[in-house]
Amino acid sequence: MLTLVKEVPTFCAGRTVRAIKQYQDLQLSWPTTRSPAQFEGPKHMPDRPNLASPRSDLDVLMATLDVDVIGLIECLVSPGWRLSFGSAVAPAIHYNLSGTGRMVVSGFSAFPLVPHTLVITPAKKPFHIEVDDPTAAKTVNVVDAQWDPQFGERVQRFVAGDVDPMLMLICGYFRASYGSSIDLFASLSTPIVERFEPADELGPKLQAALAEISGRQVGMQAMTTAILKQVLVTLLRRSLNSTSVWLERFSILHDRQIALAFADMLARPSADHSVLSLAQKACLSRSAFMARFVRAMGCSPMVALRRIRMKRAADMLAARTFSAEQIARAVGYRSYSSFLRAFRQVHGYAPQKSEVAGPNSD
Repeated sequence: MLTLVKEVPTFCAGRTVRAIKQYQDLQLSWPTTRSPAQFEGPKHMPDRPNLASPRSDLDVLMATLDVDVIGLIECLVSPGWRLSFGSAVAPAIHYNLSGTGRMVVSGFSAFPLVPHTLVITPAKKPFHIEVDDPTAAKTVNVVDAQWDPQFGERVQRFVAGDVDPMLMLICGYFRASYGSSIDLFASLSTPIVERFEPADELGPKLQAALAEISGRQVGMQAMTTAILKQVLVTLLRRSLNSTSVWLERFSILHDRQIALAFADMLARPSADHSVLSLAQKACLSRSAFMARFVRAMGCSPMVALRRIRMKRAADMLAARTFSAEQIARAVGYRSYSSFLRAFRQVHGYAPQKSEVAGPNSD
């Protein structure tokens, strides 16, 4: 290689040396083993999810997740007893504080419950919790738990058994969504089961949520939703490093390119987004972006954007600071009539132009 450089005329020797150095650097940085897709070149990459999401994108996704607590429950089950729950329209979260037993979700095999086990059961799936009695052949005593959604502002307690409980859980029904109805757990069809450690402090967090609901002080709803969001973010963090099959349910967190575009929608809902601009943001072809977005989110990009904008608009209306016209501009609508039409489609009613004008209005 040095001989080649010496034979090059003086006026271009420096350029050639630099070119050789760049080539050598490229060789050193090139992977020692390459997959067929790498040999095929970048034209094949748009259809393949990239599983390494930048931390900044994940932070946006987690920060903008809306969590609503529908109700929290204490469950106590004694040996030889079963506590049975019917189907509900929302997913349920369960955390085992102490004791051992098992849970059975309709359509699935039983799985053990040991301390610090966290379970999320899908919506519309009946389940039951039971503890074996070592002195009996099988569990025969059954209590049907009639959870009442009207009691969302106070803790309900269900007790199965008349001896010291061996199994103690905090359970609750919830919704976690982006925008008004982009539900993170909408496609969940199998239970999520994860074992945590005492150092994760999920138990104290959920007990604090129970205390908030029991105390019924001002800001109770805000505190309980904030606590449950901490618990879910802890679960999502775990999902980034876990090999469990349920990670497919969080594909939005694992498809870097879709997460990048979606995070931009969440961070800048008023921007002039289009399918093409979002696909370019994701470095994907339009068709690949559409297919992967629908697969991850369950709706098209423009439907998702409308829901995000309408959730932001509803929050601004609730603050009673700006007029509806100001809010329409703030969430990206140049036409007030288009804003009203979109708001009515999502929320079922249309705000009046000046019904929420406040001290900061024009």
